[in-house]
Amino acid sequence: MALILASSSSIRRSMLRAAGVEHQAIASAVDEGSVKAKRSDPRELAAELAEAKAVSVSRTSSEPWVIGGDSVISVDGRLFDKPGDRQAAAEHLRAFSGKTMTLTSAVALARNGAVDWTHCESAVLSVRELSDAFIDSYLEAEWPEVGYCVGVFRLEGRGIQLFDRIEGDYFTILGMPLLPLLNALRERGAIPK
Repeated sequence: MALILASSSSIRRSMLRAAGVEHQAIASAVDEGSVKAKRSDPRELAAELAEAKAVSVSRTSSEPWVIGGDSVISVDGRLFDKPGDRQAAAEHLRAFSGKTMTLTSAVALARNGAVDWTHCESAVLSVRELSDAFIDSYLEAEWPEVGYCVGVFRLEGRGIQLFDRIEGDYFTILGMPLLPLLNALRERGAIPK
């Protein structure tokens, strides 16, 4: 059974590939800004974005199951978007410095234009004090790749150096609660039990 990932995220695609889940990726046309304007709770926002992406693609898909995913970063109650440019990325990193970051990732399954299942998890990441020199060298090495990441980091790369402590599921931090998704796909017969 074919699956569609309603995302252009390379990390979500590689997570599914590494888990042996065959799929094709189709980016959704969801206006994230309009969803973000209605929500301020990170869990509700991440879930609604994941659901909207899955539903959007499932309305036009001939495949039975569409996976949507999204991640949200909050620090001191402020929600952060992906940085628009390198200067914004540096400003984000300065805002994160010495603070506790909450990363919330949601995943949803939809078919025939309707949500069938949603799961949301959060992780807590303690950002160490970041010097301007570190931020400059970090962005020199990691830009533009981290520009596609809401937290301006790739945990599987140099982004690990941003943190003193991490509490939470590795896959959730990468951008998709993978184990609950795999269980949901097995329960629906979309992948072998």
